[in-house]
Amino acid sequence: MNILLTSVGRRGYLVQYFKDALKESGKVYVSNSDEHSPAFKYADEYIVSPLIYDDGYIEFLLDYCRQNKIEMLISLFDIDLYVLAQNKKKFEEIGVIVVVSDVEFIKVCNDKWLTYKYLSERRLPTPKTYLELKNAITDINEKNITFPLIVKPRWGMGSLEIYVADNEEELKVFYKKVKRNIENSYLKYESKQDITNSVIIQEKINGSEYGVDIINDLSGRYRSTVIRKKIGMRAGETDAAKILENDEILSLAKELTIYTKHIGNLDIDILNNGEKYYILEMNARFGGGYPFSHLAGVNLPLALIEWRNGKEIAETVLKAETGTVGQKDIQIIKIN
Repeated sequence: MNILLTSVGRRGYLVQYFKDALKESGKVYVSNSDEHSPAFKYADEYIVSPLIYDDGYIEFLLDYCRQNKIEMLISLFDIDLYVLAQNKKKFEEIGVIVVVSDVEFIKVCNDKWLTYKYLSERRLPTPKTYLELKNAITDINEKNITFPLIVKPRWGMGSLEIYVADNEEELKVFYKKVKRNIENSYLKYESKQDITNSVIIQEKINGSEYGVDIINDLSGRYRSTVIRKKIGMRAGETDAAKILENDEILSLAKELTIYTKHIGNLDIDILNNGEKYYILEMNARFGGGYPFSHLAGVNLPLALIEWRNGKEIAETVLKAETGTVGQKDIQIIKIN
């Protein structure tokens, strides 16, 4: 089986995970629009693709899949997920399984305002969130919410443009600043869906942070949950974490997957203020915390390959060793 990982960027470790899982039974192909992507060095074959927003992007990938007999395609980037979900059937027609959830759920995950609405409508705990500045100020004055508050992009990623406001003056300044900076960065592409309402204001939950992998199979059937307590963060990603068991988080994850029916991994962030657990965000892909799950014995790449081949997996394939502690390393590679 040949596999294509798109928008691979710097995730060379995921390329290696898939190569290890395939052994000699196929190749791992990767693509990215940046010709200097470090993960290219780990792949069997690589190609520089058009930008995701390019009109020819999907046709480019379809041609590449045909030429290289690709059987499974997995994207590692949120924006890419939405475009691929819209065109999933085109790939199925040429025998390629795209590991991506349905387009409406991807839209929810990529849009933090829709995430809040999705969770709230299902009575799942999530921090109070506002789309309009005036509504947040009204609730502040009515003492329905208190400072500090988080101000961040509605369609954000990588912890870009996130600010903590300690008073109303800062709230107004940061709200304008985030909106202005969105319009001058690559976040403008997603935010153009509703640039007027491209900033959200969110209740700040102080306490412990957790990352959770909720794993479903290719039919959207629940298979496993892996819980990580975050020990350290760097550039919006988990830098150090410990695998643990937590009945409350496990129950919350299982309840969530009743609604999501997602495909593959759903990476969610959870906060605990000492009294209650809150779901903060959802990413319908391999998240930055997955390497800690893999380190603890989980092998989702192998599971995806086996499911694609119509085979069942042993329970141990998706079982993490509780107590495992990991930290990401920093290394440099030559790319020319």
